[in-house]
Amino acid sequence: MSDAKSSAGSRPVRPQYGSGREALLDAAISVVARRGLRYLTYRSVAAEAGVTHGLVAHHFGSRDALLLEALRHSVQRSIDVTALRTDGGTPDDFVRGFAEMVERDPDLHAFQYEVLLESRRSPEARSHADELYASYRSATREGLARLGIVDGPLADLVFAALDGLVFQQVTVGSPAVTEGAVEALRRLLAAIRDGSPLHAASGVH
Repeated sequence: MSDAKSSAGSRPVRPQYGSGREALLDAAISVVARRGLRYLTYRSVAAEAGVTHGLVAHHFGSRDALLLEALRHSVQRSIDVTALRTDGGTPDDFVRGFAEMVERDPDLHAFQYEVLLESRRSPEARSHADELYASYRSATREGLARLGIVDGPLADLVFAALDGLVFQQVTVGSPAVTEGAVEALRRLLAAIRDGSPLHAASGVH
């Protein structure tokens, strides 16, 4: 996340997160996304949020609790804005605005990938990574079930595709590439739901 500029334009100032629990979680996400998981401390989060480190300790009690709560907070934010659990009944409603969501808050996803990479080295982080993916798989299955598609392995495949698209966009990709791929995914889901030939949905003749 880029530092905001002061009104005088003389020097950057930090975003105003506030001192509430959710604001501190947002600050933790920004610290990890920009600096890496090893920099997640009470002091770094407090400095990012502009509060005392004692306040961060008061809210969370331990670094691991802070990390776990930040991860759960980030997952819920992602699921809410991507419409994985869409209330709509058509593939067009599924993950509507997906690329725009990634573009709007890349730190949210960079934070999650930092945790996933750390899970290769830390058993503690591995449990968090397992919870992260379980939440997304569950949300994807719920969303597809509302479209009339009840197929666990297919839902896992759909999530894996979306996960890869997010990673590419956050690192080297572009919103246009992401949205084009998501649109193709919607056509495939419509074909599966309607029992249409898959080659027609994919544009292959």
